[in-house]
Amino acid sequence: MNFAYRIFWWLFRLLFSTYFRWRIRGRDRVPMEGPVILAANHASFLDPPLVGAALRRALNYLGRDTLFSVPVVGSLLRAWKVVPVDREGGGATGLRAIFDRLSHGGAILLFPEGTRTRDGQLQPARSGIGLVVIKSTAPVVPIRIFGTYEAYGRHVRFPRPNRVFVKFGAALYFETLRAEAKICSKPRLKQIYQEVAAEIMIAIGKLEPD
Repeated sequence: MNFAYRIFWWLFRLLFSTYFRWRIRGRDRVPMEGPVILAANHASFLDPPLVGAALRRALNYLGRDTLFSVPVVGSLLRAWKVVPVDREGGGATGLRAIFDRLSHGGAILLFPEGTRTRDGQLQPARSGIGLVVIKSTAPVVPIRIFGTYEAYGRHVRFPRPNRVFVKFGAALYFETLRAEAKICSKPRLKQIYQEVAAEIMIAIGKLEPD
């Protein structure tokens, strides 16, 4: 963690432990070094800092590329290891940046649903995370976040002091599908991307609060 990242890491830990009375389970399932993809459900703007504050290694996040040109904000995003992506999150530049972070042993947080839930329920996964997983060698750690929808979902104007809980699941590796992807047809490759995305969401859905 660089200095700017560590400062906000401590501030978010203080916020989540007091105002939101957080609980964390299974964070030892995330390796302390080496490439790893963290895949979480997405219910609130609180989700990225919540996952980051729960871990003791720096994470890479995704952020809209237009924000990087904003004075001060752009500098902070770079300090926080944010990967710039276009509005849809699937541009070639963003993908290259993601693979670059993974190839250098980084941990990156992705949300398979693509956007925040509108009703608090898990949404179907988009195939984009399947592409990232298949074209990398990193393990995937599923994460289930509870309480952030009630605390600061789309329907909430100001964060409420609702208890939040983040639970980390066992890593997924996808060796068989990665091997098949190297030799299969393009139509089958697209199917593999969606299969991987769906399997990740199933793993997330199986994580229940203690």
